[in-house]
Amino acid sequence: MATAQFQQETSKRGEFVRQPNRFAGRITADGSSGWRAEPGRYRLVVSLACPWAHRSVIVRRLLGLEDAISLAVVDPIRDKKGWRFTLDEGGRDPVLGIEYLSQAYLRTDPDFSGRVTVPSIVDVESGKVVTNDYPRISLDLSTEWREFHKPGAPDLYPLAKRAEIDEIMEPIFRHVNNGVYRCGFASSQQAYEEAFAALFAELDRLSERLAGQRYLVGDTITEADIRLFTTLVRFDAVYHGHFKCNQRKLTEMPVLWAYARDLYQTPGFGDTVDFDQIKRHYYGTHEAINPSGIVPAGPDLSGWTTPHFREQLGGRPFGDGTPPGPPRPAEVVPPEGRAVPPVPVED
Repeated sequence: MATAQFQQETSKRGEFVRQPNRFAGRITADGSSGWRAEPGRYRLVVSLACPWAHRSVIVRRLLGLEDAISLAVVDPIRDKKGWRFTLDEGGRDPVLGIEYLSQAYLRTDPDFSGRVTVPSIVDVESGKVVTNDYPRISLDLSTEWREFHKPGAPDLYPLAKRAEIDEIMEPIFRHVNNGVYRCGFASSQQAYEEAFAALFAELDRLSERLAGQRYLVGDTITEADIRLFTTLVRFDAVYHGHFKCNQRKLTEMPVLWAYARDLYQTPGFGDTVDFDQIKRHYYGTHEAINPSGIVPAGPDLSGWTTPHFREQLGGRPFGDGTPPGPPRPAEVVPPEGRAVPPVPVED
C-alpha cells in the first residue's frame, strides 16, 4: 500500500485504479491446478492492517484451518522495499526465512516490478508465491480446503446461495471495499465526488437490506458479510477522515453500526481486529495524504462492545456449524489493538 505507487495508479480522469493481482495460482483439493491442498505446505502472509488480507484471517479462523495453514504477520509500516517481517525475531520470518515479502515475489518472478501485496500464500518448500488473488483465496479456503476444516465448520459459501452471494458482493467491492480507496486516492475533484456518492449510495442500500434481516444473505454469516465487515470496522478509524469519506461516520448509520457491532462481537471477527496496526499503517504509510505521519488518538472504540440487539432479528450466525475456539496464543491481538468495554458511569 505504498503511497507513491498508489498515486501512480490513477486514470487520466484522476480515478484510482487498483493493480491487478500478479499471481493467480489456485490451491485445489485434487491438485489439478498444480497446487494441492496439504496441511503444512503453505504459509498465509497477511497484514492485520489490510482489509483484503483481513478477510482470509477471519475465514481461516472460522473454518479452523490454523493447523493446516500457518500465518505470517508483517509489520503494519511499509518501507521502500515493501512489507517487512520486523515483528519476528531478527526481522526474519521464522518459516520462510525472508526479511521482506518482496523476496518471495522475486523468487517467483525475477522480473517482477509491481507493488507487493497481501494476502499472499507462499509455498514453504520452494519459497514461491502461489497466489495473491485475495478474492479467490478466501473462497478457496471455504471450498477447496474442506477436508481440513474443523468439525462443525460453518459453510461460508453455500452452493445453493452462491449466485446471490456473488451478486451482492460485486457492488460491495466496487463501491465500498474499493470505493473508500477511490475516494482516498482520487487525484481529481470529479473522480473523488463520483466515488464518494457511489460509496454512500451503496451504504444506504445495504442499510435498507439489513434493516429487516440479520445478515446479508439469509440468516447465517457468509463470505459477503466478511467482505463488508473488513471495510466497516476500519471506517471511522481511518476511512472517514484519512480517505475523506466523511458524509457520515459508521456510528451515525444506525443499521450498519449495529450490524458491524454484531459481527465484531462474534467469535472470529472482533478477535482478529487490531485497531492499533490499522491506524499506524494508514496514517504512517500514506505520506501524500498524511505527510506529518501523526496517528490520531481516536476514535473512542468502546462502542464496539456495546449491545447491538440484532439477535432480535433471529438468525443463526454459524448455521449448522459451531463458533471457532479462542485464538492461538501467538495470534491474540495485544491490548493496545482491542476495543475495550465502556467504563460504567456511576449515578
